Amino acid sequence: MRIAIVPARGGSKRIPEKNIVDFLGAPLMSYSLKAAKKSGLFDIIHVSTDSRRIADVAAECGHPVDFMRAPELADDHTPLLPVLQWTLKQYGLRGRHFDSVCLLMPTAPLIDAGDLRQGAELFAKKGSKQTVIAVSRFIAPVQWAYYLDADGQLEALQPGMADVRSQDLPQAYFDSGTFVFIPASEVQAGRIDGKMIAHEIPRYKAIDIDDMDDLRFAEIVARGLSKS
Repeated sequence: MRIAIVPARGGSKRIPEKNIVDFLGAPLMSYSLKAAKKSGLFDIIHVSTDSRRIADVAAECGHPVDFMRAPELADDHTPLLPVLQWTLKQYGLRGRHFDSVCLLMPTAPLIDAGDLRQGAELFAKKGSKQTVIAVSRFIAPVQWAYYLDADGQLEALQPGMADVRSQDLPQAYFDSGTFVFIPASEVQAGRIDGKMIAHEIPRYKAIDIDDMDDLRFAEIVARGLSKS
């Protein structure tokens, strides 16, 4: 049994009601739900939310919420792992048990069913025993990164590395913030660690929407893709 859990709490601040904000004429999270359904991978697609409004939108998208998320797991500081653990426990109390979990973000509208199938294939290839995370490449070497000090001046994170050619530096990757396949046993044990397998997705799909700039950029990309 496989479950996709879409974490969509109602308390977003940078974009109010971010998970259901309009994205090219449809609620943002509807794209993730459509991709999950079209993939044919999952026995259950569960929207984990504390918001009745979001639950209503999920139902309108064809995915009624089986149970609401506990309020204590819906604040700004709650990590996603306890949410996944709690969700599996609730289904367990209802007699539903799963072998794997796909954490599918509601703010990844450029992910499609094919991406999920490819991630699932890699997960299966590894015996469904290692977490597979969707990543993408940094646009520039991370060794060249800077931060701003209190006076607004640039400080190198790795002094001297800016002089090293990009082709002489190892490629670095970032968590795309889109989806992760996880053995259910690892979720229940709370021991997901750094031994993850990378599933690389194109950079243009690795847009994790946190603020209005992200939202507008994703819309631009999506419009461009629809014309190609």
